[in-house]
Formats: sequence, C-alpha cells, structure tokens
Amino acid sequence: MEIAIMGAGLSGLACAITLEKHGITPTIFEKRNKVGDRFVNGEALLDIFTRPVQDCIASLSDEYGIFLKPTSAIQRMELFSKKEHSVIEGHLGFTNIRGRDHDSFESQLERQTKATIHYHSEKTYEQLLSEYTHVVMATGDGAYAKETHNFREDLSVSIKGATVEGTFDQYTVMAWMDYDISPYGYCFLIPYSEKEASISIAIPELPENVDVELSDLWDSFYSMIQSQLKQELPFTDQFQISRYLMGICHSARIGNTFYVGNNFGTMMPFMGFGQYASIVSGVYAAYDLCGLGSYEELTKPLRQSYEDALVLRRAMEQLSNEGLDRVIHSLKGNWGEKLFLTKTINPLRVASYFLRPYIKMKKGVIS
Repeated sequence: MEIAIMGAGLSGLACAITLEKHGITPTIFEKRNKVGDRFVNGEALLDIFTRPVQDCIASLSDEYGIFLKPTSAIQRMELFSKKEHSVIEGHLGFTNIRGRDHDSFESQLERQTKATIHYHSEKTYEQLLSEYTHVVMATGDGAYAKETHNFREDLSVSIKGATVEGTFDQYTVMAWMDYDISPYGYCFLIPYSEKEASISIAIPELPENVDVELSDLWDSFYSMIQSQLKQELPFTDQFQISRYLMGICHSARIGNTFYVGNNFGTMMPFMGFGQYASIVSGVYAAYDLCGLGSYEELTKPLRQSYEDALVLRRAMEQLSNEGLDRVIHSLKGNWGEKLFLTKTINPLRVASYFLRPYIKMKKGVIS
C-alpha cells in the first residue's frame, strides 16, 4: 500500500503521524515551500464547539497520540454586540498560532512526523491517483473536492486580519457580533502573548453584502478596537482571504480517495472554528487505511457538528443588531456560564434542534 497525502496542513500531518504509528510511511506533497508557509494568525479551540469532548488538547494526546502545545488556556471571553457586553469566565478552551511561526500547530505537527514532504509540488490529484494506491486530499479548502463534484458549497467568506502589538491579557479572547462593523459576520481579538495579538474580521458573501467593501469595514473595526483598548495597535503582519469556500463533502471517501480537513468540511460555518475536527479527520482517515474503522462512519459526528453549525449560521443571518443584543444580553450571569461551562450540554446540538423549525419558518416566509 502506497499512500500519498496532498497537503501538509493540520489534517494531512495528523494523518501521516497516525499512519506512522501503525507502521505505514506515507509521502506528503505540499505546494508551498515549507509547512506553515502562510500568514501568521491566532486561532481558538473553544470547548463549546467540540462537545462531547471537554478538553481538545488532552483528547488529542490521550486518545490519538497527537501532541500540541497551545499558546495559552482561555479563562475569560468578552462578547460584544452593538449595545451589549457579556463576560464568560472559567476554562473555555485554548489559543494557538497558525502559519509562519516555530510554535504554530503546523510546525509542531511537522516535528512529529518522519514522512518525506515534497515541497513546491505541482502534482495534481489525478497524477497522484495514478501513482499511488491511495490519496488523502488535505489541501486546506474545498476547491479540489468541488472540482471532483463531491462538495456541497454552503457559503463563502471573506476575511481580513493582522498581527498587532500592544498590551494584552493572553488568557482573554474578545469577539464582536455587530452588523454595523461586520454585517452578518464576526470579529475576533486572539492574543499570542502579552505583547502580540491577532485581530480579524469575517463577512459572508450574501446578497445583502454585495456592495460591502471589506477594506472599509476593516478601517472601522480597527479604529473601534483601538478606541476600545485605548492603544495604537501597530501592525506587524497582515492578510486577506477572499471568498473562502465553506461546505462539506457528499462522501468522505470515494474509492481510494479520502477527503480530510477543510477539504472534507471541518470548518464550522457559524464562527469559523474547526481545528480539532480537522486534525481528527486526518486521524480517522489513517484509521481506515490501517483497517481500524470505516472513515465514513468515524466522520459522522464531524458531519453532524458541521450541519448543526450551519443551522446556527442560517439563524444568525436572520437576526438584526437588536436580536444580537438580546443574545449577548442573555449570556450574562448564570445562563452564559451554564452554556459555556456545563460539560453535559452540547450547545451546538441543542441550539440546532430548537432553531431548525425557526429557519424553516423563515425560509417559508421568504419564499
């Protein structure tokens, strides 16, 4: 059995590490010149989005032998809407770095694999399929899956972000849901350390946003956050992504091809999270290749989480700023703590269950 992994991101490297633990050495093909050769940004692994898993870092090491060091544990989250502000405190998850950094998750995973990585690769999926017995598609987005007609595209998102210098509490993450700042989208501040943080704004490509200029929104967001934090926040790095596809594969595996990571559909449509699911999908593909389970069956919970997050995304698109104010207000005090900290509740599942009739009703009114 000769296995090619197309992409050296989170899911591809996790797949390689797991295959090696079971005596199989894959070959990895990466189009960039090194692992993590992309913009630097901060991301968060929030426990609320990985239930029933309660601690994703512990789960990755204890259950799957994937060892990652986050930048910090999140102990406080501040949520802002147009007129409301809620604070959630407790162990909420972890922050980490992605991209061109020695401590990025990609770099940490690379150091755990001995597989050969061919950089600057121009190999196509079709070429790899003809040269190897199995191909793991881990290209980081749904473009290749879409080309093979195995991808349901649900939305696309444009994102702009920057690394900024300042003074930060590295255990606090901040998020804004204000449609005057990011229409139908969201904004984040995620610290790397006490001196650096990642700020970002994301907006979905909707008919309502057809005339919206991301650069104009960015200027307003940047000014707002400077004022709110009372800091200059100079840039050290910037990035922008236009029309990033979000969706999910119709089939997780077709023949001897496995779709993993964002190529499969592990990025959650609601708030853009999905690192844990991406890594686990790579592990699950390796399990199937090693005869330890069916990839289609193993990924069913990941598919369910995606569908639940899509319901929340559609519900969010029906809200106004006043509706967002009510949501953020409701998270104050015990309600927020119960939602974020009660380990027996799967908020995505519960919210999706109650919101599905609301979404169907709205669609009926609109049509």
